[in-house]
Amino acid sequence: MINIIWFLILVSSIIFGLITGSGEVISKSIVDSTASTVKLMINLVGMMCLWCGVMRIAQESGLTEKLGKILRPVLEKLFTKAGKDKKAMGAIIMNLTANMMGLSNAATPFGIKAMEEMQRLNTKKDTASNDMALFLVLNAACIQFVPTSVISIRAACNSQNPGAIIIPAILTTGTSALVGIIICKILQKHF
Repeated sequence: MINIIWFLILVSSIIFGLITGSGEVISKSIVDSTASTVKLMINLVGMMCLWCGVMRIAQESGLTEKLGKILRPVLEKLFTKAGKDKKAMGAIIMNLTANMMGLSNAATPFGIKAMEEMQRLNTKKDTASNDMALFLVLNAACIQFVPTSVISIRAACNSQNPGAIIIPAILTTGTSALVGIIICKILQKHF
């Protein structure tokens, strides 16, 4: 449905531009935006390589494991069934710590593994368990200590201080994760 909406917006804009005699402006805008997009992508690839390297060092140095040890007692209380299962809890911790450190590429396989392990524990195979719903919320609203993607985009767009986003990102992602947990726990009692 969203594809249809975007298509209609694009076509109606082009038709309106042609009717009002702005065809030349439309053509120039299309060429300029595609050129700037390619330039941004090239800059972004370099920045992402740098951050992936930094995050790999954090992973290899054991920083993500130390963060996982801190999180384990809290997560075991939050996840009722998965908190008692070593395999499920291990995958959950690895996913969340990788996301917190900005390693979203590395977090994805752990997220899939965590869902598989929680599905193994699920008694209703056709319905997501409370733990699965909570994990999905935490995965989507994960606290970002190092928001590498946003920092990279800001640096590629010549921001004066690309790292200025770190504290606001920690506050907003922390708030959204906390609100998500609270809502999940409230809904778990009623459904």
